[in-house]
Amino acid sequence: MEYLLFRLYGPLASWGEIAVGESRNTASYPGKSALLGLLAAALGICRDDEDGQSALSESYQFAVKVISTGHLLRDYHTTQVPDSVGSFTYRTRRDEVIVGKSRLGTILSSREYRCDSLSLVAVRALAGAPYSLQELCNSLLKPKFHLYLGRKSCPLAAPLNPLIREARGFGQALDEYPYGPLYISDYLIRVARKESGTSKPADAQSLATLSQEDCYALSITGQQVRYYWEGETEDLKPQQVLTRYDQPLSRSRWQFTQRMENLFMKEVE
Repeated sequence: MEYLLFRLYGPLASWGEIAVGESRNTASYPGKSALLGLLAAALGICRDDEDGQSALSESYQFAVKVISTGHLLRDYHTTQVPDSVGSFTYRTRRDEVIVGKSRLGTILSSREYRCDSLSLVAVRALAGAPYSLQELCNSLLKPKFHLYLGRKSCPLAAPLNPLIREARGFGQALDEYPYGPLYISDYLIRVARKESGTSKPADAQSLATLSQEDCYALSITGQQVRYYWEGETEDLKPQQVLTRYDQPLSRSRWQFTQRMENLFMKEVE
């Protein structure tokens, strides 16, 4: 079976959990709603396009391999916004500050982020999927809308490196995905050239995964690698079954429902 693979890395990421009151917590890895939002943005599907969002949600299954959960950062956040005035819509920040100046109020919230987290994602298309994996791959290479890691303040800090590979299951697809280093030093290039014997060592083994500098910077030594996936796969056996509330029910109304997700953990080799 074919799988679309890509990586997600940034200095900040926020994978939204259930929001209660003023707290905006983050999961340690991207959930289904975040991944669907990423693909929808790449394809140019607007959030208020219920049919397009629903077709995307029902047609693909995801698996995530967490290389590094990163470090937790909490931000005490204050925002000045005006309250609503009937059917009037503030279309820009300037409208909020100037037109709604007399109605400004302060909203306090506590927001969480993951710093330097790295995850690999595998996508499997179900029967009747509206887009082929190749179309999704092309969209990630040339997205229609800006892509970010959960929030607009969390941009990507490394190329997605999307590609399509054959594998017998999610586990093999993620383990054999040559996602590449985050930092390519002169030393790494010299090693790769020596391995390949050419001046353009695109296929060198040292350029397939993280470099020593990456491992040191991400502090991943001793961490467990975690696999999260939905549906069936032949090469991974779940150690736990989790309940996540990240299955989109209505994007325009910001409603989500529960889904079941499998978890497998292993020590870093």
